[in-house]
Amino acid sequence: MNKKITILGIESSCDETAVSIVQEENGKIKILSNIVSSQFDIHREFGGVVPELAARAHVEKIDLIAEKAISESKINIEDIDAVAATAGPGLIVCLTVGLNFGKTISASLSKPFIAVNHLEGHALSPKLNTNLKFPYLLLLISGGHTQYLSVENLGNYKRLGTTIDDALGEAFDKTAKIIGIEFPGGPKIEKYAKQGDGNRFNLPKPILNRGGCNLSFAGLKTAILRIQSEIKNEQDKFDLAASFQKTVEKILYEKTKIAFKMYLNQNKNFKKTFVVAGGVAANKGIKDKLTKLSEDNKFECIFPDISLCSDNAAMIALVGLEKYKKKLFDKLNFKVNPRWQLDEKAQFLKGAGVKI
Repeated sequence: MNKKITILGIESSCDETAVSIVQEENGKIKILSNIVSSQFDIHREFGGVVPELAARAHVEKIDLIAEKAISESKINIEDIDAVAATAGPGLIVCLTVGLNFGKTISASLSKPFIAVNHLEGHALSPKLNTNLKFPYLLLLISGGHTQYLSVENLGNYKRLGTTIDDALGEAFDKTAKIIGIEFPGGPKIEKYAKQGDGNRFNLPKPILNRGGCNLSFAGLKTAILRIQSEIKNEQDKFDLAASFQKTVEKILYEKTKIAFKMYLNQNKNFKKTFVVAGGVAANKGIKDKLTKLSEDNKFECIFPDISLCSDNAAMIALVGLEKYKKKLFDKLNFKVNPRWQLDEKAQFLKGAGVKI
């Protein structure tokens, strides 16, 4: 009989304080607890995340969140096999809180410590609710990241395309702020869009027909800023939200078609599996559009459970579990890496001067 493997995961890369305990027994993975504390009320008046306030909130809450996760899991803390904590990318002052907390638990219990790339957590997150196998094509769409990656194995990632400016989640949040939707507005755009006319405003689709599967959203955000003066009533807000939602769906549809070809051109024998993960993966309009595109191209389209799309510690514990099985442990002097990429060889692409 296989031994149970129990991993404590910690996530604090931005404005969620999260702790989870994940267990594998006989090849089956179970989430024993997954506690997430968000900071919407703290940052609402500023219209966005303030790093210093976020870090202070992590310090104040992390003990309580950990205690709650352990209690809900119904395990004894001494029975965990390892501690996994996010080490990057993210806000350095926030990452430091969770990473140091994880190191402290690891040292006090004499358990292995595993530093986790936050993006790797998103990349593997569907394994918590599906029988996902390597290799697969990944579209990671979150508040801080937007990229297409060929996921060939644990720790083996090749970036095919990325945003050259704003992340998609950032574009959603900024558009919501311009429209006048209270923070966090990004997830509410789709609700507004359902009441609007998506053909009302003709919005730009930057680099749609060039740049491979690289993406750009800054021009889209700027166009919405210019249109702001035309917004006179609630219906105008609904129409602009609907136009934005429709434009984003079109961009992702076209860029994903290119990503499919690039992925298969690497290796014709790659499995036709397409994973969409990250906070924006919870957007139903995007999900429906990409699911239909996948069906038309004979790709299996997989999304994490909606509760696992946004930042959480279960996905961090999952990466810890996979690394534990390969004995990929880290020393307690592992440093925070706020710009930690999944594909270490990928060129850094940001800004208007980027050639595509």
